[in-house]
Amino acid sequence: MHARRTIAVIAAAAAALALAGCSSAAPEESGSGSAAASDGSFPITIEHAFGETEIPAAPERVATWGWGSTEAALAVGVVPVAMAQQSYGANADGVLPWVADELDELGVETPVILTDDGEAPPYEELIEAAPDVILAPYSGITEEQYDLLSEIAPTVAYPDQPWTTPWRETVSIVGTALGKADEAQDVLDDLDAQLAAQAEAHPELDGQTIAAVWDVGGTFYVYTQEDSRVEFLSAFGIEDAPAVAELANGDSPFFYTLSYEQLDQLDSDLILSYHDTQAEADAFLQSAPIQAIPAVARGQVAQVVGTELIAAVSPPTALSLTYGLDQLVASLSAAAQAG
Repeated sequence: MHARRTIAVIAAAAAALALAGCSSAAPEESGSGSAAASDGSFPITIEHAFGETEIPAAPERVATWGWGSTEAALAVGVVPVAMAQQSYGANADGVLPWVADELDELGVETPVILTDDGEAPPYEELIEAAPDVILAPYSGITEEQYDLLSEIAPTVAYPDQPWTTPWRETVSIVGTALGKADEAQDVLDDLDAQLAAQAEAHPELDGQTIAAVWDVGGTFYVYTQEDSRVEFLSAFGIEDAPAVAELANGDSPFFYTLSYEQLDQLDSDLILSYHDTQAEADAFLQSAPIQAIPAVARGQVAQVVGTELIAAVSPPTALSLTYGLDQLVASLSAAAQAG
């Protein structure tokens, strides 16, 4: 299940955490997709990791694959004819709550849900959907898969590495591909304004250092500044703790695993931990090894609890960033004021 793979550890720890990206995660250190035209005129050429894709005319039948492209398309007013199935935080049909809400608000039926077996895109389902563009700027498709998808329709891949496109860039790439770059920028400006309002309301967060972690299945994950779930916290003035970089062991640009014997070295003002359930969140705080973390010992812990909320920020998307934002900021604020 690519979704949980993405949120928890992106692609590298699929066996242990089959979501996130998915923001986990999405580092800021990716290349930039570019377009020959961004004013809505076509043809448009978008550069990406596998070369470049020309979109000859304004797409009318859009298919989305991976994470975040569905939300970006909807946010600029385009309803896909087919969209990737999600599992982590989604309903029984594979639709995330903020996507379902947007479809309801638009008064449209749920698009075809493309089966995601965690291996390869469902080529036959895509052929049947007959898209004129396939958007996968935040995904894990291989070059071979890209070539096969391109035989179905012009396909936009990620600009640099799989599962690493920053959330803002995902929105921009999708907007450009659809000839709606201005609308995409409006979406980003609105989200930035909401983040700025939260920062203004919570000056206690400014300058706080943080370590974002997930203790699951006997493995302790630490997320770096390259991960979107950490990067977007900078909007509140929160900084990645120096210890996060100092303890990094090269597992991935955006996360690494840390032994329980080293947890006393994970020094930060705040700890932000992720948990599927409240029971797991409570167990985390009661764990003897976890008590070795200085911020935990001080009681300066913020927690993201529940698959929907985790999915909303791991990484955030055009529709999910503000989903549960008040709850997240309140937890961070309480942790900051506990010191």
